[in-house]
Amino acid sequence: MSKKTVISNGNVPKSPLPFSPGIISGDYLFVSGQASVDHSGSIVNDTFEGECRRSFDNLKRIVEAAGASLDDAVQVRNYVGKQEYLAEFNAIYREYFNEPYPARTTLIGCLGELLKFEVDVVVNVGK
Repeated sequence: MSKKTVISNGNVPKSPLPFSPGIISGDYLFVSGQASVDHSGSIVNDTFEGECRRSFDNLKRIVEAAGASLDDAVQVRNYVGKQEYLAEFNAIYREYFNEPYPARTTLIGCLGELLKFEVDVVVNVGK
């Protein structure tokens, strides 16, 4: 049985909801969906760009708290609120992820009205 290590230290956003921000199991870090929230887990409504960047910054904090970087990402799943945000999303994405890009899934129109963007990631933390 694989041991699980919870990543919840430092600047990692907290949430009152029942999930861990990140879990290391074996050589991989699995990061829960990150949205535009502040340090306490409260949603911060903003423009698409603001929400997208805040979500990626929250993701980056968790990955870095696990001793890795976004360059170690092997899979990224993105949830984009509306089709009209897709070009802007792709431009912002390229600022956070470099070639060779991780495997990626992007779903559009699946968030309802509460959020404009959410992202989760799997990162290789094996050294």
